[in-house]
Amino acid sequence: MTTLPALAASSRSEVEAQFRSWISRDLTPDARKAGVSQATIDSAFRGIRLNWSLPDLVPPGTTPPKEQDQSQAEFSSPGAYFSETRLQALAATGRMLAETHAATLRQVERTYGVPGAVVLAIWGRETGYGRAKLPYPAIEVLATKAFMSTRKAMFRAELIDALRILQHGDVAPGRMMGSWAGALGQPQFMPSSYARYAVDFDGDGRADIWDSVPDTLGSIAHYLALKGWQRGRDWGFEVSIPAAVSCAQEGPDLAKPIAAWAAMGIARTSAKPFPAHEARVEGMMLVPAGRNGPEFIVTPNFYVLKEYNNSDLYALFIGNLADRIAYGAGAFDGGWGPVGKMRRSDVLAMQTALQAKGYDVGKADGLAGFKTRRSLGDWQAKNGFSPTCFPDEGLKAKLR
Repeated sequence: MTTLPALAASSRSEVEAQFRSWISRDLTPDARKAGVSQATIDSAFRGIRLNWSLPDLVPPGTTPPKEQDQSQAEFSSPGAYFSETRLQALAATGRMLAETHAATLRQVERTYGVPGAVVLAIWGRETGYGRAKLPYPAIEVLATKAFMSTRKAMFRAELIDALRILQHGDVAPGRMMGSWAGALGQPQFMPSSYARYAVDFDGDGRADIWDSVPDTLGSIAHYLALKGWQRGRDWGFEVSIPAAVSCAQEGPDLAKPIAAWAAMGIARTSAKPFPAHEARVEGMMLVPAGRNGPEFIVTPNFYVLKEYNNSDLYALFIGNLADRIAYGAGAFDGGWGPVGKMRRSDVLAMQTALQAKGYDVGKADGLAGFKTRRSLGDWQAKNGFSPTCFPDEGLKAKLR
């Protein structure tokens, strides 16, 4: 998040006037072309003012602040992401709701092929099963960001989609609440995602992701199904990878039959065999913290979970929570060891060095994705180091 430049009250008043002019002269013609009536526009913007408390704002006449170095959970403290207290509480509530909404969940799974526990896990992670407060009027947020944020074009498109939702009558303007980023309702859909994936699962004629549990559950499952969820398959399995097996083999582009991974000595930590129907189809190695954390063989469904939030840790959180709800599972067996507290600038420097040596790190952005992790592992092995497949302080001086 970036800090809003200080503006005098008079300047803010001038910007508010520019905002009103922008709505009438700039936004409204585009919204009308998209099929939104003037009455809907007037209703949506009645009483709406700029929300100056939102992050990433760039008022007219100011310069966007420079991006600061960051330390992110993907490579600094993954253990904190998997708070056992939080997971246990979400799992207990999820098991209770699995009974309460059993009939709806069975219908959702029959319709979309997504297990009810997975749908519940996303619902729980996103809004605490609908109990989290959605504090912001969505039109206020989207309009503020469309007018003066670092991503105006994206939020302008989302704002017009939100107006089209109002035009369709699925929700009243006063009930269209969301997050500080404009994500709507219990599944936290952006308006463009609502347009594609929200469904009327309770049959009342409206796709109501604010107040209808069936619509919320059905919409989450519909999203995953259209993103490619493979019916009848799990999301993945925690495993133990022998030291002799290279950790530099992860990623969806290096998939192989799960039986082939098992033949290399990779076994489930539960001591159970891989399910027979899974053994014959492809899986992928995943080592989100390299050798310093839990290790996995995941299915394509893991990457479908990442479509909801493009983070390995998010998808693992959903998978683990779903297993707790469905099977009474617990925490991962592998602990999250020390993985350093490296800034993105440090990881970026390592990525740049690897690229100069001919390695494919994907996008050099300071985030330790699977291509960066496996490139590090390959480089370590070729230079006489025990592969850890994860950036750490000790590698900074060696990798130049």
